[in-house]
Amino acid sequence: MLSICKKELQQFFSNLTGYIAIVLFLLVNGLFLFVLKDSNLFDFGYATLDKFFELAPWILIFLVPAITMRSLSEEIKSGTFEILRTKPLSCWQIVLGKYLSVLMVLLFVIVPTLIYVFTIKALSATGSIDGGGITGSYLGLFLLAAVFAAISLCCSSFTGNAVVAFLISAFACVILYIGFSLISILPVFQGKADYYIEMLGIDFHYRSISRGVLDTRDLIFFVSIIFLFLFITEKKLQHN
Repeated sequence: MLSICKKELQQFFSNLTGYIAIVLFLLVNGLFLFVLKDSNLFDFGYATLDKFFELAPWILIFLVPAITMRSLSEEIKSGTFEILRTKPLSCWQIVLGKYLSVLMVLLFVIVPTLIYVFTIKALSATGSIDGGGITGSYLGLFLLAAVFAAISLCCSSFTGNAVVAFLISAFACVILYIGFSLISILPVFQGKADYYIEMLGIDFHYRSISRGVLDTRDLIFFVSIIFLFLFITEKKLQHN
C-alpha cells in the first residue's frame, strides 16, 4: 500500500502538474481574499477567514477531480491495473494506497494556506483571531477534501477516459455537496422534512464543523461517506 502511495506521489510531482495545482489553489483564493472587489477582506472590514472557507470548497470541487482523474482510469485504459493485480496486493491495498497519495497531495495544497491565518492576524486591530473557529474550519475543509477524493477516486474506477472521470467526479461532488440543500428549500418540503433532507448533504456537516464545534455526528458522517465510496471502488476493481 505504501509503495503505491509513494509511486503515485512521485508521479504527481515528477512534472509541473502537482506544483501547478498548489499554485492555482493559492492564487485563486488569494485573488478573492485580497484583490477582487466586493470579495476581498479589506472591503469586508473584519479579520476573519470566513470568505476563504466559503470559497475553498468550490475550488476543491474541481481541483480534487483534476488530481484523481488519472488515478484509476489511466491504469484501466493502459492495462497496468492487470499488472498491479499480479503483485501481492489486494484491491483494498491498491485503493487505499492511491487514496492516501491523494490525501497527501491535498495536505500539500491546504497547508500553505495557513499563511492566510498569519496575514489576517497581522491585519487584525487587536492582533488576535478566533483560533477555535479557524481550527474547526480547517478540520472541516480537510474532511471535505477527503470526501471529494473518495468520490472522485470512485468515479475514476468506472471509466478508462480521464476527461470523463473528471466530469463525472466534478458533477457528483457538486450534487452531493449542495444538492440536498437545494432540494430542502423546495416549498413542498418546508416545515416538514427540509431539515432532515439538508442533513444528507455534505455542506450541512461542513458548515457545522466550521463553527468550531466538534460534533461526533459530523465526523461519523464524513467517515461513513469516505468508506462508502472506497468500498464501491474496491468492489468495482474486483470485477475489472
